[in-house]
Amino acid sequence: MRRRSGFTLVELLVVIAIIAVLMGMLVPAVQRVRAAADKTKCQNNLRQLGLALHHYHDNKGHFPPGRDSLGFSAHSYLLPFVEQEDLFNAIDFRVTWDHPNNAFVAASEVPNFRCPSDPGRTPPANPSLSFLGWAGTNYRANQGSGILFGLSPTDPTNPNYGMPDPNGPFYLNSVIKLTHIPDGTSNTAAFSEHIVGDFSNGVATEPMDTFAPGTHPTPPDQAVSDCYAIDWTNLAYQRVSNVGGPWLQGYHSTTVYFHVGPPNTRSCMYPPGRMATTANSYHTGGVNVLMCDDSVHFVSNLINLYVWRGMGSRNGKEILGNWEQ
Repeated sequence: MRRRSGFTLVELLVVIAIIAVLMGMLVPAVQRVRAAADKTKCQNNLRQLGLALHHYHDNKGHFPPGRDSLGFSAHSYLLPFVEQEDLFNAIDFRVTWDHPNNAFVAASEVPNFRCPSDPGRTPPANPSLSFLGWAGTNYRANQGSGILFGLSPTDPTNPNYGMPDPNGPFYLNSVIKLTHIPDGTSNTAAFSEHIVGDFSNGVATEPMDTFAPGTHPTPPDQAVSDCYAIDWTNLAYQRVSNVGGPWLQGYHSTTVYFHVGPPNTRSCMYPPGRMATTANSYHTGGVNVLMCDDSVHFVSNLINLYVWRGMGSRNGKEILGNWEQ
């Protein structure tokens, strides 16, 4: 009598188990490779922004403003230097960024402004122009290690009177030259990352949203402490969900970040005009940072806070030591 060829049930189960184990080993490896590739692509995007900053400086004699009086972002001014001259020419700088004349530009995606590690949420339609959306960005300009969003007011009755001006390279109507960075361009951050928001005030998302504790801190340490004292799941503390969009707008929750709290920590705002928007990302363990010398580094979440704030300042004379990772 001939024996039938083929697998027994036990053999088949063993083969399936082996395949499952191999798949279990392969999937994390593939995910790690993909994450590494995304991180590298993100660093390349920042490096291109760094080149654009220096080309702008070569042409204008200074870096672009962090934002201008009509609300246009630094990104807006860098367009000709990231191969987006046609988009730049389409901007009407005679009106505000949210004027209907600029609706097309505000809805135009710029690949260099997006990190591939971000899932790619698309900002919703502009509420005043429902047929067009808002194009987002993951990259933000460094305003510094203080919490004042604007410039120090001259009116003594203003609650922000006496607070120090921003000490980063990018702020309202800034015209910072390389010679205005005495801490050194290799020690001063220019741009970093922030996750694009969920665009819904009906849900709280800690890494994305900007929260409002309702306090009025003056020193950065107090701002961080107040931010962490709230229950972020309580929607009463939620303030801005339209995070990262549109890139055309120069705004604290869209195109600017602060070296107040450590990387990948909660972002908070303290009206009127005080901010602690952090750098964050989907990269494991830290964020990518573009320095003013056009170098890009991966900075750990565990970086010493004094060093992180020193990187945010262009003129604080901090001794940073070996912070590179």
